[in-house]
Amino acid sequence: MLLSPDGKQPIGRRLYLAVAMLITAAGYGLTLAIFYPGIVTFDAKFVYEYIAKGVLGDWQSPVMTVLWGVIDPIAPGPGSMFLLIATCYWLGFALLTRVALVLALLALLPPAFVLVGIIWRDVLFAISWLLAAAIVFAAAERGAPLRAPVQVLALALCGFGVLLRPNAVIAAPILGAYIAWPCRMHLKRTAILLVPAMAGFYGLVQVVYYGALGATRQHPLQTIMVFDLGGISHFTRQNQFPVTWSEPESALLLNNCYQPTQWDIYWRLEPCDFVMRRLEKEEGLFGTPAITEAWTRAVMRHPSAYLRHRAAFMWNFLAGDNLTMWLDDIEGSTETVFPDRPAFLALVALHDMLKPTPLFRVGSWLLVCIIVCGFAWRRRETPEGAFALGVCGSAAVYVLTFVAVGVASDFRYGYWAVLAGIVGGAAAALSRPEPRVPAHSTFARRKESRATKPIYLFSAGGAGAAEGVAAAGADDGAVHAL
Repeated sequence: MLLSPDGKQPIGRRLYLAVAMLITAAGYGLTLAIFYPGIVTFDAKFVYEYIAKGVLGDWQSPVMTVLWGVIDPIAPGPGSMFLLIATCYWLGFALLTRVALVLALLALLPPAFVLVGIIWRDVLFAISWLLAAAIVFAAAERGAPLRAPVQVLALALCGFGVLLRPNAVIAAPILGAYIAWPCRMHLKRTAILLVPAMAGFYGLVQVVYYGALGATRQHPLQTIMVFDLGGISHFTRQNQFPVTWSEPESALLLNNCYQPTQWDIYWRLEPCDFVMRRLEKEEGLFGTPAITEAWTRAVMRHPSAYLRHRAAFMWNFLAGDNLTMWLDDIEGSTETVFPDRPAFLALVALHDMLKPTPLFRVGSWLLVCIIVCGFAWRRRETPEGAFALGVCGSAAVYVLTFVAVGVASDFRYGYWAVLAGIVGGAAAALSRPEPRVPAHSTFARRKESRATKPIYLFSAGGAGAAEGVAAAGADDGAVHAL
């Protein structure tokens, strides 16, 4: 079996790389054949329309709007964004084939592959973080002149992910710590970095959104509050909204409207769309402190109802049979996209067969990431172990942020956990624990420095002395004898 291009496999490095490139190119070509020019969702349609209107708002990421406007001439319409997503996806997996050729094949796993052609910012976010981790992993044991600019690029991709999905601000420091120290995961350094990095990423959102881009505030945080107010009203059987409803509306609100699936029930789905119609259009309260005050009051007075609502949502998000592939043709020319494309229809059939299984449950991938973190902890001082902890740790934290901020249960919101679970699991499984040599051993221990130079460490009881032992380029700047 081909395991690594380190000279230990039965074939040469060049042939290994050639096979890896061939598999990656074939996968990329298959992606284009199945999905080009990409599947447009309503979210993508709104973002693309903002380009023509010259509008930047914070409901969808204004950074995605700007980026799409820049690359749009490459393939006007959805094609440009699809090509960016597909290219970054396969580039990320290609860079990870140094772990194993199987990584290129794992990119075709249905939970990951079926979303590559769908234009959602959640997909772009996950693939951006995948690429950030992959390029750092590929350069982890290279010299500083190459590694440093790669780390800067990876940090930029990490920040770009936060600008796409601001709730990633809590998870980003874990990925950032891996980018900073890619050869070993430092628990203390990561803990020290956590709060300042969160503050820095939060500040990045404020500066870029409202300073550099001048995005209009459309109050997306209040969608969370409306959803929470609806849930608390349902569980307390008392109206928590800062308005008075008619008797039929009140009956609907307290008994029938609430579902722990999505906030859209109160926004655009009949018969309960009267809630946002009243709050936004008739009373003009949405986007004002009145909603924030009502939410704060409801949570403080009814914490158990709030927790029941949030627990119900999270259970549905993790274990429910939620939306995965987007198949509707929003232009209305056909009922579904690509009805005459056999390869796409075959993929949809495979997706439909697997959708009831744990493969398409966010909770399964959260569990995978947690298990990988536990397995990789003993390997945290190896590049593979650090990589697994960086990607799976950030993915687990990211998914858990939806406990507080989730307003919809689509599978796409856990897509980063899918990618992280695949690549992190493979890296952790195919790595070996770093050997630990007792301090009294009389044998020399050979280690590779971070600049790929050999370092020979001898115990005090060794038979000879090693002169000129170099530790330049080591990750910690010092040589530690274990």
